[in-house]
Amino acid sequence: MTGNGDCGGELVRGPTYAALDLGTNNCRLLVARPTPDGFKVVDAFSRIVRLGEGLAKTGRLNDAAVRRTVDALRVCARKMRRRSVIKARNVATEACRRAENCDAFLSRVRNETGIDLEIISTHEEARLALAGCLPLLVGPERYGFVFDIGGGSTELIWIDLEKVNGEAHSGILGTLSLPVGVVNLAERFGGDRIGHELYEDMIEDVASRLVDFEATYAIASKVAAGEVQMLGTSGTVTTLASVNQGLVRYERSLIDGAYLGRAEAAEINERLAEMNYDERAGVPCIGPERADLVVAGAAILDAIWRTWPVPRLRVADRGLREGILLSLMARSRSHGTAALN
Repeated sequence: MTGNGDCGGELVRGPTYAALDLGTNNCRLLVARPTPDGFKVVDAFSRIVRLGEGLAKTGRLNDAAVRRTVDALRVCARKMRRRSVIKARNVATEACRRAENCDAFLSRVRNETGIDLEIISTHEEARLALAGCLPLLVGPERYGFVFDIGGGSTELIWIDLEKVNGEAHSGILGTLSLPVGVVNLAERFGGDRIGHELYEDMIEDVASRLVDFEATYAIASKVAAGEVQMLGTSGTVTTLASVNQGLVRYERSLIDGAYLGRAEAAEINERLAEMNYDERAGVPCIGPERADLVVAGAAILDAIWRTWPVPRLRVADRGLREGILLSLMARSRSHGTAALN
Protein backbone atom coordinates (compact mmCIF):
# COMPACT_ATOMS: atom_id res chain seq x y z
CA MET A 1 0.00 0.00 0.00
CA THR A 2 1.36 3.37 -0.92
CA GLY A 3 1.17 6.50 1.19
CA ASN A 4 -1.27 9.38 0.96
CA GLY A 5 -0.10 9.96 -2.59
CA ASP A 6 -1.42 12.69 -4.83
CA CYS A 7 -4.48 14.20 -3.21
CA GLY A 8 -5.02 16.96 -5.73
CA GLY A 9 -4.26 18.20 -9.19
CA GLU A 10 -4.72 16.00 -12.23
CA LEU A 11 -7.34 13.28 -12.01
CA VAL A 12 -5.91 9.76 -11.91
CA ARG A 13 -7.14 7.26 -14.49
CA GLY A 14 -8.60 3.92 -13.54
CA PRO A 15 -11.33 2.70 -11.16
CA THR A 16 -11.63 4.60 -7.92
CA TYR A 17 -12.99 3.48 -4.56
CA ALA A 18 -13.93 5.44 -1.47
CA ALA A 19 -14.00 4.81 2.26
CA LEU A 20 -15.80 7.24 4.55
CA ASP A 21 -15.50 6.99 8.32
CA LEU A 22 -17.88 9.12 10.39
CA GLY A 23 -16.90 8.92 14.02
CA THR A 24 -17.86 10.73 17.19
CA ASN A 25 -15.26 13.42 16.59
CA ASN A 26 -14.07 13.23 12.97
CA CYS A 27 -15.42 12.85 9.46
CA ARG A 28 -12.73 11.32 7.23
CA LEU A 29 -12.67 10.22 3.62
CA LEU A 30 -10.14 8.41 1.42
CA VAL A 31 -10.51 7.96 -2.33
CA ALA A 32 -8.04 5.57 -3.93
CA ARG A 33 -7.31 3.46 -6.97
CA PRO A 34 -5.84 -0.07 -6.92
CA THR A 35 -2.16 -0.67 -7.60
CA PRO A 36 -0.30 -3.99 -7.81
CA ASP A 37 0.94 -3.63 -4.22
CA GLY A 38 -2.19 -2.13 -2.65
CA PHE A 39 -3.65 1.24 -3.57
CA LYS A 40 -2.78 4.87 -4.23
CA VAL A 41 -4.75 7.62 -2.53
CA VAL A 42 -5.96 10.19 -5.04
CA ASP A 43 -8.12 12.33 -2.75
CA ALA A 44 -8.70 12.73 0.96
CA PHE A 45 -10.68 14.80 3.43
CA SER A 46 -10.69 15.13 7.19
CA ARG A 47 -12.65 17.49 9.39
CA ILE A 48 -13.35 17.56 13.12
CA VAL A 49 -17.15 17.71 13.36
CA ARG A 50 -17.78 16.58 16.96
CA LEU A 51 -20.93 14.74 16.04
CA GLY A 52 -21.09 13.23 19.52
CA GLU A 53 -20.86 16.54 21.36
CA GLY A 54 -23.16 16.33 24.40
CA LEU A 55 -24.40 12.87 23.44
CA ALA A 56 -23.35 11.27 26.73
CA LYS A 57 -25.64 13.66 28.63
CA THR A 58 -28.68 13.82 26.34
CA GLY A 59 -28.58 10.57 24.37
CA ARG A 60 -29.20 12.61 21.20
CA LEU A 61 -27.24 14.27 18.40
CA ASN A 62 -27.63 18.02 18.82
CA ASP A 63 -28.64 20.34 15.99
CA ALA A 64 -25.32 22.18 15.75
CA ALA A 65 -23.34 18.93 15.57
CA VAL A 66 -25.66 17.58 12.89
CA ARG A 67 -25.27 20.75 10.80
CA ARG A 68 -21.47 20.59 11.05
CA THR A 69 -21.48 16.96 10.06
CA VAL A 70 -23.85 17.33 7.11
CA ASP A 71 -21.70 20.18 5.82
CA ALA A 72 -18.62 17.94 5.97
CA LEU A 73 -20.46 15.08 4.28
CA ARG A 74 -21.45 17.39 1.41
CA VAL A 75 -17.75 17.94 0.78
CA CYS A 76 -17.19 14.18 0.81
CA ALA A 77 -20.02 13.63 -1.66
CA ARG A 78 -18.57 16.22 -4.04
CA LYS A 79 -15.15 14.62 -3.89
CA MET A 80 -16.56 11.17 -4.61
CA ARG A 81 -18.51 12.49 -7.59
CA ARG A 82 -15.51 14.37 -8.92
CA ARG A 83 -13.32 11.28 -8.69
CA SER A 84 -15.98 9.07 -10.34
CA VAL A 85 -15.98 6.55 -7.50
CA ILE A 86 -17.32 3.19 -8.66
CA LYS A 87 -17.75 1.67 -5.20
CA ALA A 88 -17.87 3.24 -1.74
CA ARG A 89 -18.49 2.11 1.79
CA ASN A 90 -19.61 4.87 4.13
CA VAL A 91 -19.59 3.82 7.77
CA ALA A 92 -20.65 5.45 11.02
CA THR A 93 -19.55 4.30 14.44
CA GLU A 94 -20.15 5.01 18.12
CA ALA A 95 -22.12 8.27 18.02
CA CYS A 96 -24.63 6.81 15.59
CA ARG A 97 -24.76 3.51 17.46
CA ARG A 98 -25.83 5.34 20.62
CA ALA A 99 -27.97 8.28 19.49
CA GLU A 100 -31.74 8.04 19.92
CA ASN A 101 -32.31 10.27 16.90
CA CYS A 102 -29.85 8.54 14.60
CA ASP A 103 -32.53 7.40 12.11
CA ALA A 104 -33.56 11.00 11.51
CA PHE A 105 -29.92 11.96 11.10
CA LEU A 106 -29.29 9.21 8.56
CA SER A 107 -32.36 10.30 6.57
CA ARG A 108 -31.19 13.89 6.54
CA VAL A 109 -27.74 12.86 5.36
CA ARG A 110 -29.24 10.75 2.57
CA ASN A 111 -31.59 13.51 1.44
CA GLU A 112 -29.08 16.36 1.57
CA THR A 113 -25.88 14.65 0.42
CA GLY A 114 -26.89 11.41 -1.30
CA ILE A 115 -24.67 9.43 1.07
CA ASP A 116 -26.06 6.26 2.63
CA LEU A 117 -24.34 5.75 5.97
CA GLU A 118 -23.96 2.22 7.34
CA ILE A 119 -23.77 1.89 11.13
CA ILE A 120 -21.25 -0.86 11.80
CA SER A 121 -20.85 -2.98 14.92
CA THR A 122 -17.93 -2.59 17.29
CA HIS A 123 -16.59 -5.96 16.11
CA GLU A 124 -16.68 -4.89 12.46
CA GLU A 125 -15.03 -1.59 13.36
CA ALA A 126 -12.19 -3.44 15.09
CA ARG A 127 -11.82 -5.92 12.22
CA LEU A 128 -11.55 -3.20 9.59
CA ALA A 129 -9.12 -1.14 11.67
CA LEU A 130 -6.90 -4.18 12.11
CA ALA A 131 -6.98 -4.95 8.40
CA GLY A 132 -5.76 -1.45 7.66
CA CYS A 133 -2.97 -1.59 10.25
CA LEU A 134 -1.77 -5.18 9.89
CA PRO A 135 1.21 -4.38 7.60
CA LEU A 136 2.81 -2.46 10.49
CA LEU A 137 2.82 -5.48 12.81
CA VAL A 138 6.16 -6.79 11.58
CA GLY A 139 8.17 -7.37 14.76
CA PRO A 140 9.38 -10.78 15.92
CA GLU A 141 6.84 -10.94 18.75
CA ARG A 142 4.13 -13.56 18.31
CA TYR A 143 1.24 -11.50 19.71
CA GLY A 144 -0.13 -8.13 18.71
CA PHE A 145 -2.12 -5.69 20.81
CA VAL A 146 -3.87 -3.07 18.69
CA PHE A 147 -5.98 -0.17 19.94
CA ASP A 148 -7.94 2.65 18.35
CA ILE A 149 -8.84 5.57 20.62
CA GLY A 150 -11.90 7.19 19.12
CA GLY A 151 -14.17 10.06 20.06
CA GLY A 152 -16.87 7.96 21.70
CA SER A 153 -15.27 4.55 22.19
CA THR A 154 -11.93 2.78 22.26
CA GLU A 155 -11.45 -0.49 20.40
CA LEU A 156 -8.95 -3.08 21.64
CA ILE A 157 -7.82 -6.09 19.61
CA TRP A 158 -5.72 -9.02 20.89
CA ILE A 159 -4.25 -11.07 18.07
CA ASP A 160 -2.05 -14.12 17.53
CA LEU A 161 0.05 -13.11 14.54
CA GLU A 162 1.11 -16.69 13.85
CA LYS A 163 -2.52 -17.53 13.10
CA VAL A 164 -3.07 -14.73 10.61
CA ASN A 165 -3.77 -16.38 7.28
CA GLY A 166 -4.69 -13.96 4.52
CA GLU A 167 -7.43 -12.19 6.46
CA ALA A 168 -6.53 -10.15 9.55
CA HIS A 169 -9.51 -11.48 11.50
CA SER A 170 -8.18 -15.04 11.25
CA GLY A 171 -5.76 -14.34 14.10
CA ILE A 172 -8.03 -12.36 16.42
CA LEU A 173 -8.18 -13.86 19.91
CA GLY A 174 -10.38 -11.22 21.49
CA THR A 175 -11.80 -7.72 21.11
CA LEU A 176 -13.17 -5.16 23.52
CA SER A 177 -15.08 -1.96 22.81
CA LEU A 178 -14.87 0.49 25.70
CA PRO A 179 -17.66 3.10 25.75
CA VAL A 180 -14.99 5.69 26.50
CA GLY A 181 -13.36 8.02 23.97
CA VAL A 182 -11.75 11.42 23.94
CA VAL A 183 -15.01 13.37 23.60
CA ASN A 184 -17.09 11.76 26.35
CA LEU A 185 -14.11 11.43 28.73
CA ALA A 186 -13.23 15.11 28.26
CA GLU A 187 -16.86 16.10 28.81
CA ARG A 188 -16.87 14.23 32.13
CA PHE A 189 -13.51 15.44 33.47
CA GLY A 190 -13.03 18.77 31.69
CA GLY A 191 -10.91 20.06 28.85
CA ASP A 192 -8.98 22.93 30.44
CA ARG A 193 -6.23 22.50 33.05
CA ILE A 194 -6.52 18.98 34.47
CA GLY A 195 -3.59 18.67 36.86
CA HIS A 196 -1.92 15.55 38.21
CA GLU A 197 -4.60 14.37 40.64
CA LEU A 198 -7.53 14.62 38.23
CA TYR A 199 -5.41 13.10 35.45
CA GLU A 200 -4.77 10.08 37.67
CA ASP A 201 -8.52 9.82 38.26
CA MET A 202 -9.07 9.75 34.49
CA ILE A 203 -6.53 6.97 34.07
CA GLU A 204 -8.08 4.94 36.87
CA ASP A 205 -11.55 5.37 35.38
CA VAL A 206 -10.36 3.79 32.13
CA ALA A 207 -8.04 1.19 33.70
CA SER A 208 -10.90 -0.21 35.79
CA ARG A 209 -12.67 -1.10 32.55
CA LEU A 210 -9.71 -3.18 31.33
CA VAL A 211 -9.58 -5.60 34.28
CA ASP A 212 -11.94 -8.22 32.85
CA PHE A 213 -10.23 -8.24 29.44
CA GLU A 214 -6.88 -8.88 31.12
CA ALA A 215 -8.40 -11.57 33.33
CA THR A 216 -9.81 -13.34 30.28
CA TYR A 217 -6.69 -13.32 28.10
CA ALA A 218 -3.76 -12.96 30.56
CA ILE A 219 -2.08 -10.49 28.22
CA ALA A 220 0.19 -9.08 30.92
CA SER A 221 2.05 -12.38 31.27
CA LYS A 222 2.79 -12.35 27.52
CA VAL A 223 3.98 -8.75 27.83
CA ALA A 224 6.30 -9.71 30.71
CA ALA A 225 7.73 -12.49 28.53
CA GLY A 226 8.48 -10.03 25.73
CA GLU A 227 6.01 -11.69 23.35
CA VAL A 228 3.78 -8.68 22.57
CA GLN A 229 4.09 -5.83 20.09
CA MET A 230 1.70 -2.90 20.51
CA LEU A 231 0.22 -0.68 17.83
CA GLY A 232 -1.99 2.39 18.22
CA THR A 233 -4.10 4.02 15.55
CA SER A 234 -5.80 7.28 16.48
CA GLY A 235 -5.40 11.01 16.54
CA THR A 236 -4.11 10.67 20.09
CA VAL A 237 -1.07 8.58 19.22
CA THR A 238 -0.26 10.46 16.01
CA THR A 239 -0.47 13.76 17.91
CA LEU A 240 1.74 12.55 20.77
CA ALA A 241 4.25 11.12 18.30
CA SER A 242 4.36 14.49 16.54
CA VAL A 243 4.95 16.31 19.82
CA ASN A 244 7.64 13.78 20.73
CA GLN A 245 9.40 14.43 17.43
CA GLY A 246 9.09 18.19 17.86
CA LEU A 247 7.31 18.66 14.53
CA VAL A 248 6.21 22.18 13.67
CA ARG A 249 3.46 20.79 11.46
CA TYR A 250 2.09 17.30 11.04
CA GLU A 251 3.88 15.11 8.49
CA ARG A 252 2.35 11.72 7.88
CA SER A 253 5.52 10.30 6.32
CA LEU A 254 7.36 10.86 9.61
CA ILE A 255 4.61 9.50 11.85
CA ASP A 256 3.00 6.49 10.16
CA GLY A 257 5.12 3.54 11.26
CA ALA A 258 7.13 5.52 13.82
CA TYR A 259 7.71 4.26 17.36
CA LEU A 260 6.75 6.00 20.58
CA GLY A 261 8.38 4.97 23.84
CA ARG A 262 6.30 4.55 26.98
CA ALA A 263 8.59 6.72 29.12
CA GLU A 264 8.68 9.53 26.56
CA ALA A 265 4.89 9.48 26.16
CA ALA A 266 4.28 9.48 29.93
CA GLU A 267 6.42 12.61 30.31
CA ILE A 268 4.55 14.38 27.51
CA ASN A 269 1.18 13.35 28.93
CA GLU A 270 1.94 14.71 32.40
CA ARG A 271 3.17 17.97 30.90
CA LEU A 272 0.00 18.38 28.81
CA ALA A 273 -2.22 17.64 31.82
CA GLU A 274 -0.60 20.52 33.71
CA MET A 275 -1.18 22.98 30.86
CA ASN A 276 -4.40 24.92 30.38
CA TYR A 277 -6.37 24.93 27.14
CA ASP A 278 -4.60 27.95 25.66
CA GLU A 279 -1.17 26.56 26.43
CA ARG A 280 -1.99 23.24 24.75
CA ALA A 281 -3.53 25.06 21.79
CA GLY A 282 -0.16 26.74 21.27
CA VAL A 283 1.67 23.42 20.97
CA PRO A 284 2.39 22.56 17.31
CA CYS A 285 0.36 19.59 16.02
CA ILE A 286 -2.24 20.04 18.80
CA GLY A 287 -3.81 23.41 18.08
CA PRO A 288 -7.23 24.68 19.22
CA GLU A 289 -9.20 21.80 17.67
CA ARG A 290 -7.49 19.14 19.81
CA ALA A 291 -6.50 21.17 22.86
CA ASP A 292 -9.52 20.18 24.95
CA LEU A 293 -9.38 16.49 23.91
CA VAL A 294 -5.71 15.51 23.86
CA VAL A 295 -5.44 14.98 27.63
CA ALA A 296 -8.41 12.61 27.61
CA GLY A 297 -6.74 10.63 24.83
CA ALA A 298 -3.48 10.61 26.77
CA ALA A 299 -5.27 9.24 29.84
CA ILE A 300 -6.78 6.40 27.81
CA LEU A 301 -3.35 5.61 26.40
CA ASP A 302 -1.74 5.68 29.86
CA ALA A 303 -4.45 3.35 31.20
CA ILE A 304 -3.71 0.88 28.42
CA TRP A 305 0.03 1.17 28.92
CA ARG A 306 -0.13 0.75 32.70
CA THR A 307 -2.22 -2.39 32.28
CA TRP A 308 0.03 -3.80 29.56
CA PRO A 309 3.48 -2.15 29.90
CA VAL A 310 4.98 -2.84 26.49
CA PRO A 311 8.13 -0.63 26.30
CA ARG A 312 7.09 1.08 23.08
CA LEU A 313 4.24 1.16 20.59
CA ARG A 314 4.16 1.56 16.86
CA VAL A 315 2.13 4.50 15.59
CA ALA A 316 -0.29 4.06 12.70
CA ASP A 317 -1.76 6.87 10.65
CA ARG A 318 -4.02 4.34 8.99
CA GLY A 319 -6.81 2.04 10.08
CA LEU A 320 -10.50 1.69 9.38
CA ARG A 321 -10.61 3.55 6.06
CA GLU A 322 -7.62 1.65 4.71
CA GLY A 323 -9.23 -1.61 5.83
CA ILE A 324 -12.41 -0.68 3.97
CA LEU A 325 -10.51 0.16 0.78
CA LEU A 326 -8.55 -3.09 0.85
CA SER A 327 -11.72 -5.15 1.32
CA LEU A 328 -13.60 -3.28 -1.43
CA MET A 329 -10.77 -3.78 -3.90
CA ALA A 330 -10.29 -7.43 -2.99
CA ARG A 331 -14.00 -8.06 -3.48
CA SER A 332 -13.96 -6.32 -6.85
CA ARG A 333 -10.94 -8.33 -8.01
CA SER A 334 -12.62 -11.56 -7.00
CA HIS A 335 -15.66 -10.58 -9.06
CA GLY A 336 -13.60 -9.29 -11.97
CA THR A 337 -15.07 -5.78 -11.78
CA ALA A 338 -11.82 -3.84 -11.64
CA ALA A 339 -8.54 -4.86 -13.16
CA LEU A 340 -5.30 -3.40 -11.82
CA ASN A 341 -3.63 -0.90 -14.07
